[in-house]
Amino acid sequence: MLNVADEAFLEALAGRLPDGTLGPATSTYLEEPRGRYHGTAAAVARPRTVEEVATIVQAAQAARVGVVPYGGGTGLVAGQLLSDGPAPLILSLERMTAIRAVYPDENVLVVEAGAILANVQAAATQVERLFPLSLAAEGTARIGGNLATNAGGVNVLRYGNARDLCLGLEAVLPNGEIWHGLSRLRKDNTGYDLKNLLIGAEGTLGIITAAALKLSPVPASEGTAIFTVRDVQAAIDLLSMARQMVGEGVSAFELIHRQGLAFLAEMMPQVRKPFETLPEWCVLIDLGVAQAADGAEGQLEALFCAALEAGLCDDGVIAQSENQRQELWAVRENIPEANRLIGSVSSHDISIPISRIPDFIPAGWAAIAALDPELRVNCFGHLGDGNLHYNVFPAEGRSRQEYDALRKEVKRVIHDLVHEYNGSMSAEHGIGRLKVEDLKTYGDPTKLAAMRAIKNALDPNGIMNPGAVLS
Repeated sequence: MLNVADEAFLEALAGRLPDGTLGPATSTYLEEPRGRYHGTAAAVARPRTVEEVATIVQAAQAARVGVVPYGGGTGLVAGQLLSDGPAPLILSLERMTAIRAVYPDENVLVVEAGAILANVQAAATQVERLFPLSLAAEGTARIGGNLATNAGGVNVLRYGNARDLCLGLEAVLPNGEIWHGLSRLRKDNTGYDLKNLLIGAEGTLGIITAAALKLSPVPASEGTAIFTVRDVQAAIDLLSMARQMVGEGVSAFELIHRQGLAFLAEMMPQVRKPFETLPEWCVLIDLGVAQAADGAEGQLEALFCAALEAGLCDDGVIAQSENQRQELWAVRENIPEANRLIGSVSSHDISIPISRIPDFIPAGWAAIAALDPELRVNCFGHLGDGNLHYNVFPAEGRSRQEYDALRKEVKRVIHDLVHEYNGSMSAEHGIGRLKVEDLKTYGDPTKLAAMRAIKNALDPNGIMNPGAVLS
């Protein structure tokens, strides 16, 4: 049983920390981006060092007070919000933002967990390297949260998830001890992989305070294009064609549906659209290749000609400048914001085996139509790695609040279908607190038992992010 972070606890903790470390839990820390869920907390701790984090966790462990780690607050499954139970202490990493070291010859960057993702990318650029993790919230998301949720983003096809971009961690475990695991080694077979246990654990097994990250060479030539495609199967065939022609140079391959473009035109008309008439389906392709005679732009032109001849696509736009590249990417990156402005009934971050996606999407449409034929579906996402954002919206002219009674059923129908297709109901956003029951329903019982055993061994009092991932 956890205790409230009461006045006596906070007063004693304040005496062990520098002035100003503890403060009130303002609304900034108690709301999630879509405004649907709200949390509670007794106070917010904003440490500056790993030693201060350890002091906080030690005190919380002794008093059996829950600790909710907080990064950039951009998570969409309420992993950063505790709405029920004894008021916890929020532990924000926002003051731990240092770039500790850069090793260009090793392609390694060591950063603190509070560093904003965009700043990590910029630090890599300064030494002519690339940190390829890229997602819509990179201007506010922090690297500790990216690792805690094993964030994905648009470049997973080529570079992998956050887990694949991390060599070592520094972290504070639930007993308050510091794990000094900032290894820069590519090979280190010295027992259990604690790093990969903490990555994706969403702060339930410890608090990540710093990371050694992998960097990559900056591609000599980059190019971006949007091609219309006949249907989803044609998009998959185009992906295969692109990889055959360009190999690992395909960095991103994003599927976009007409509904997403329509929402964008309605809510964000300032975003320039690539086509005057909205296509049913299109794909955004990003290439990063070693210098070649024709470069990435020439390879995109060759790909378009081959796809046109094969009947896979019939129109396209290839960026002719960096400004045009940014305009094309703005289409994809602003679709989530347009979705937010419309207001979804239920949003789903799912992954499906790529070969089954052409069957899954219409099956999902049919399942939603059976609930209410006027509901609108915007299906888009990272086709290259099978991650779809399959979001359901109100009928035109109606609000999401009018469908509150139907929201759980919409989610159940989609997640049941995902399970039937051997997919995952959580692709890149994590479990948080919103999907705990879904994990019980669809998760493998043996895996769940092992997860609970690990949680009980490392955090027997359950103080670390209580209620997240496992109930």
